[in-house]
Amino acid sequence: MIKSILLSVDLNHPSSWSKALPQAVALAKANGAEIHVLTVIPDYGMAMVADQFPAGFADKASEVSSEALKELVETHIPAEIKTSTHVLHGTIYKSIIKAANQAGCDLIVMASHRSEMKDYLLGPNAARVVRHAKQSVFVVRET
Repeated sequence: MIKSILLSVDLNHPSSWSKALPQAVALAKANGAEIHVLTVIPDYGMAMVADQFPAGFADKASEVSSEALKELVETHIPAEIKTSTHVLHGTIYKSIIKAANQAGCDLIVMASHRSEMKDYLLGPNAARVVRHAKQSVFVVRET
């Protein structure tokens, strides 16, 4: 039985959640599970790149993302489903796996790719999550 679901979304790309979110909701309803909704603000890997952003940029990005994530949940997830939101900074696939582990999730739900990446069987982050997560991963494909 599924007790806790991590739903990974990219707030800048509705295709990352438009089909995956309803699937996560259906699974949560069927199993009485909670949903942890996660968005990751990518890091740029190098301190000198981070130095090019204005002071406080990371905090502001977290704040804006947190509000947008809460709005997404309020709009698209029924109130009777227990939900929590998470905003992390870092490498996308590593952050998804870390969040799933920390929240004790037994299922990760995510979209396979964004529509502009149709040449990939799975997007690079979905493929890495599938390979490295200890949880089951439900990859929702676009049609």
